[in-house]
Amino acid sequence: MDKHYVIAIIPARGGSVGIPKKNLMPLCGRPLLGWTIDHALQTAEIDQVYVSTDDDEIAEYAISRGAQVIKRPADISGGAANSESAIQHALTNIKATSNCDPDLVVFLQATSPLRKNDDIGAAIDLFRSVKADSLFSSSVAADLTIWNKDNGGWESINFDYKNRKTRQAAPTQFVENGSIYIFRPELLTQTGNRLGGKIESYVMAPWQVHEIDVEQDAELIEYYMEKYIIGKE
Repeated sequence: MDKHYVIAIIPARGGSVGIPKKNLMPLCGRPLLGWTIDHALQTAEIDQVYVSTDDDEIAEYAISRGAQVIKRPADISGGAANSESAIQHALTNIKATSNCDPDLVVFLQATSPLRKNDDIGAAIDLFRSVKADSLFSSSVAADLTIWNKDNGGWESINFDYKNRKTRQAAPTQFVENGSIYIFRPELLTQTGNRLGGKIESYVMAPWQVHEIDVEQDAELIEYYMEKYIIGKE
């Protein structure tokens, strides 16, 4: 088996609570899923692109776009199923049906399509250069003052409201933006988690923090796609 092999896995189930058929909703001239498939296929460091889905229409579209499809069983396709279960199923299927034992897994979420053309490749390069075990993409959480409501009271989480600092003096904090994850497959097998061991983060621009959860998000995503991504592929 070829151990020096990088695969991308894109989970894309058919059901969606917020937006029906969200993965196929139109976004700047192509279905939402198409942007992430294309980003993966255009990344030279990725050897093969897989879409994990329970939906025949999504499977047909993914194949037409150039990805391979792994049919996901119903018991790990519902709203309560986590992405780790879909990725582990995909890895088991890939190892059983092809002559490859992947070195790295690049997990991409179709609902976070705000990636520049070189982001995935740069994230892989960073992962290898620091000898990481896992990596997540992030954006700087600029000027976010987060509170938690507990037992009827309010508690400041990432700052001290009794001793507020100026923006310049406050520590830089980062938010996981959901766009890119990279990990060694044995990490997922051993821990059941996409992150662990030596964790690194690939920091992206603040505008790349946005993702699509509800229909109102699409207009904002399209604005940033047109401003920063389309025409620069």
